[in-house]
Amino acid sequence: MKPVPITKQGYEILKKELARLKSVERPANIRAIEEARAHGDLSENAEFSAAKERQSLIDARLRELEYKLGNAEVIDPDTLSKDRALFGSRVVLENLDTGDEVTYQLVGPDESDIKSGRISIGSPLGRAMLGKVIGDEIVINAPGGKREYELVEIL
Repeated sequence: MKPVPITKQGYEILKKELARLKSVERPANIRAIEEARAHGDLSENAEFSAAKERQSLIDARLRELEYKLGNAEVIDPDTLSKDRALFGSRVVLENLDTGDEVTYQLVGPDESDIKSGRISIGSPLGRAMLGKVIGDEIVINAPGGKREYELVEIL
């Protein structure tokens, strides 16, 4: 099984989601199935069909979370080397066209939140940053055209 890199914060978020699904969402959905079943003919019961579909989605997400948490490789960004951009690193980029600087933390897809400055290592920019050192140029082809950055600092 392949390890799933994740920050401690991301790990805790996934653990909370798993607990909520198990203790709140799934039991509520089971009650919804029971109520819908009580309405009679299941072949024409939209509430029953919707609740069963929701159950499938919940169960799939539970399996996914259990896999990710069971194979998690929790990475503490404070222990990382500051000589190159790695999973968990916080980096400062300068947009070479505008001169604007942005700070991102490289995280997994479950943790990414661009508004919070957390960018997925699976995104085009995230992939392009991995392994770069201070002073390296990062060029990506975005839907809006080519974007060029310079890695200014690794925090």
